[in-house]
Amino acid sequence: MNKKIKVLIVDDSALIRQVLKEILESDKDIEVVATAQDPYRARDKIKELHPDVLTLDVEMPRMDGITFLGNLMRLHPMPVVMISSLTEKGADVTLQALELGAVDFVSKPKLDITHGLAEYQEEIIAKVKAAACARVRTSLERGGTIKSAPPKYSADAVLKKANPGARFRTTDKIIAIGASTGGTEAIKDVLINMPADAPGIVISQHIPEAFSAPFAARMNNASAMTVCEASDGQQILPGHVYIAPGSHHLLVRRDGARYVCQLNDGPPVNRHRPSVDVMFRSVAQNAGNNAIGVILTGMGNDGAQGLKEMHECGAPTIAQDENTSVVWGMPGEAVKAGGVDTILPLDAIAGKILSYARQA
Repeated sequence: MNKKIKVLIVDDSALIRQVLKEILESDKDIEVVATAQDPYRARDKIKELHPDVLTLDVEMPRMDGITFLGNLMRLHPMPVVMISSLTEKGADVTLQALELGAVDFVSKPKLDITHGLAEYQEEIIAKVKAAACARVRTSLERGGTIKSAPPKYSADAVLKKANPGARFRTTDKIIAIGASTGGTEAIKDVLINMPADAPGIVISQHIPEAFSAPFAARMNNASAMTVCEASDGQQILPGHVYIAPGSHHLLVRRDGARYVCQLNDGPPVNRHRPSVDVMFRSVAQNAGNNAIGVILTGMGNDGAQGLKEMHECGAPTIAQDENTSVVWGMPGEAVKAGGVDTILPLDAIAGKILSYARQA
């Protein structure tokens, strides 16, 4: 990159500000132009320095992060990465922040903050870089030791690729949706447009363990369908949505004429657990052309290979378009891999899913 990404760090902890500064400035493409201990100082720094990205703590004195974010998105929309705690309260507040327009979040380790954040170096840097290029969509529109990156496994580490078998003699449809950055709101936009009797839906969204149950509860309140966090052996029924727990891969298994959820705690795939590739592959192998695959906004390439495998089994596949994606990484890679039948703006995806579902 020719121009460095200018970052403003907002956090009431001097230690967190220092550690984040060291982590971000370890990347040659990022410059931390300032830090601020509360939103009032941050407001002045934004006016003075015009940063490209803000990292924002959820809990701060004088004004909490959510109130500040709401004001910011109303008056001066810009890319924001939230720094949140891995607690039930932290999860709920972070999901509120994503509704307000925050691009993404990084979970703050509970213990040994300095060492823990250093382990998150790659994630923090990647999310700040993605945020700098992201499309900000507000709710009004709709210092430790640097560790090497963990190994990057393919879906083979959890589920071996198999040749497509005979077409399944059933008319039961199943919908599989994968997403990452910006996905919590994109998934919501799809689900609120699905009727109560829609085919069963399985979802893998890159999300921490503490966040998946609160996310499922929020989606249940927003959708006419019944939404829950998936459990092992749970039957997949029409009118129901099953969201992968943040600690497990979600696979679809056939049990006679039924589809059931299967949870797997195997290694992260594409550095994610749950992985979209793993879910899509299982759907390809167990539902074949009775499935519909959908890949939404997200950073990276998780899901591209799995969606191609669904496509090769005769399942219709949809990717969110670049213009409405917060980050066109995952959908773009799926298109590049040749596994996408239809590219659509977000507001047209639910209708297309239902159109495909009505086909024999």
